Amino acid sequence: MSFDCDRSLLFVPPSTQDHIKGVLNAIVVLVMYGDYQCQESADVYRLIKVIGRQLNVSLGENYLCFLFRHFPQIQIHSHDQRAAEAAAVQGQFWPMHEMLFSHQQELGNGYLVESANNLGLDISQFLQDISKKVYIDRINEDIQSGLYSGVTATPALFINGIRYSVGVAQPRHRWTVEQIMAAIVAAND
Repeated sequence: MSFDCDRSLLFVPPSTQDHIKGVLNAIVVLVMYGDYQCQESADVYRLIKVIGRQLNVSLGENYLCFLFRHFPQIQIHSHDQRAAEAAAVQGQFWPMHEMLFSHQQELGNGYLVESANNLGLDISQFLQDISKKVYIDRINEDIQSGLYSGVTATPALFINGIRYSVGVAQPRHRWTVEQIMAAIVAAND
């Protein structure tokens, strides 16, 4: 695990405007910039879920707070981000978030509508919000905050405001549970 030397700090601090699992005053706050069609973003999110469950059991629910911020290749993956935000307005961000990461290869409009329907969303409102690009400003704010923090690719992780990256010696630069856990523990030292 290493620090990203260039722009290693989170420019926009976590707030209640973010998508949050946990409490902002947790001992460790982990911010992930991700793209729903980035396989590594999905893989890292799955690792963070496992770590979150482990830490909740061993150290309590207020130890880790997880925040997700959008950082899509907007010219390619814009619909997925808007679907997550449209679901958020109806109180279903995290379930839609899970579906988008779980079904990365099936994210056409038909799947998004089916997912929204499975979540019990108002489909008419959902489709209107996506087509009118109602949440594009919210997504663009996440992208801008990532750019200000030096994010150029996903996934990007900040733990207690400091950027962490996989060392170049790692095969294919993949994160592991051990690496992320070590970074979380180190952030609390």
